[in-house]
Amino acid sequence: MTSFHCPSNIVLMTIEGRDQFMTQKKKGTQIQSLRVGFTILDLLSKKDHPLKFNEIHHATDITKSNLYKYLNTLTSLGAVYRNKETGAYSLGTTIIKYGMSALNKEKILEKVNPFLQEINLKLKETTLLTAWTDDGPMIAKMIHSSSGLNLGGQVGTMLPIHSAGGKLFAAHKEGPIFQNWKEKEYDKLKQTRIKELENELEDIRSSHIAFASSALANFVSSVAIPIFNHDKEIVGSIVVVGFEKTIPADKTDERSQYLLTKGKEISKEMGLIE
Repeated sequence: MTSFHCPSNIVLMTIEGRDQFMTQKKKGTQIQSLRVGFTILDLLSKKDHPLKFNEIHHATDITKSNLYKYLNTLTSLGAVYRNKETGAYSLGTTIIKYGMSALNKEKILEKVNPFLQEINLKLKETTLLTAWTDDGPMIAKMIHSSSGLNLGGQVGTMLPIHSAGGKLFAAHKEGPIFQNWKEKEYDKLKQTRIKELENELEDIRSSHIAFASSALANFVSSVAIPIFNHDKEIVGSIVVVGFEKTIPADKTDERSQYLLTKGKEISKEMGLIE
């Protein structure tokens, strides 16, 4: 299992639920161990890096013997992940699943999933749904290709700005959180690549389709279409990933035109009125 930084907005959905639960007046006594467990999750959610055992101990004042028990339990449940090499702890995949369940209440996954399956069957390549988080675009759902190959991502993977899905958000997203992500991503690129990317973004804003090569893995290409809501705001993207020869490279390709048509249908389902 690979460690990853859990997006803060997904964590907040889970933590906020915790806070609401704790503030409600219930008859009888509360279960203190649950409060302690959430304290550990809350601490990990607020840090931008994994924490060592002693760091958690000093921050929470939980006795070492009890902290071992809590961390072992949370790790076994997938709520916490322990890196075997460093011994450091971070939030686990269960938290992401809870966050995605909360997103589903917004009907995003429910509305998009049938289209995701249709596109996967039509193009026979790995098909992804990405959603925006405070840390950038994240893979929210994945349907593998008919061959079942893993082409460089999984649910919870954050997409770089030079990926097809990343380019769509860079072209259409606005706001201070987005700008912060964009600046961090640009810091990783050379000036020549940034200039090339800026030119690409201009075209993407009008064409509503993005292409990328070797963004997540060598010899792997991707094509992506945006999902807009009723406010014409980008809320997600559909990304098709495969080896270079199996993915369209420009908007004139018949498969690209198919995706553009599906993109309009999906956005209409999300409330967009042309």
